[in-house]
Amino acid sequence: MSHQHGPQDRAQHIAEAVRRCDAAGESLTPLRRRVLELLIDQHGPAKAYDLLPLLDSERGQAKPPTIYRALDFLVRMGLAHRIESLNAFVACDVGACARSTIFLICEKCGGAEEFDAGHALVDLAEAAKKDGFAIHRTMIEASGVCSACQAA
Repeated sequence: MSHQHGPQDRAQHIAEAVRRCDAAGESLTPLRRRVLELLIDQHGPAKAYDLLPLLDSERGQAKPPTIYRALDFLVRMGLAHRIESLNAFVACDVGACARSTIFLICEKCGGAEEFDAGHALVDLAEAAKKDGFAIHRTMIEASGVCSACQAA
C-alpha cells in the first residue's frame, strides 16, 4: 500500500509534470520541481513540515510559506493531492486523477493508495447532473486497515 516510484517512474513523472506545466503556460520552477521530487520519493503521505527539513538541507532555511506555495501549485496543476483528513500531500500518480480519485488510507501504517474512481462514481455524477450541478473532479478518502497490516 505504500506510495513508491522507481527511478524510471520518477523520471517519467517529472517529464509528464513539465509537459503539463508547459501546456498550461506555467513553469515548473526548480523549487516546485524539487518539492514534487520529494513527494514522489516519500513512501506515503507527507506533511509540509515533514518536507521542510529535506528542503532546508539543500536550500538553506526554507520558510513554511515557501513549501505551501509550491504544494498549492502542484495540487492546482493536478500533480499532487492534498489528503484533507491527514493534512498531508502525495504526488499524483500521473493520469489517475483526471476525473475522480479515491484514497484508501491505512489507520495503522499511514499508507495511502490512490486509484481512479471514475466508474465507481457514475451514479453520483448522474444525480448531480439531475440537480443541474456539473462535477469536475471528486476525491474520496476511505479510512481502514490495509492488507499488509491485517496480515501482521
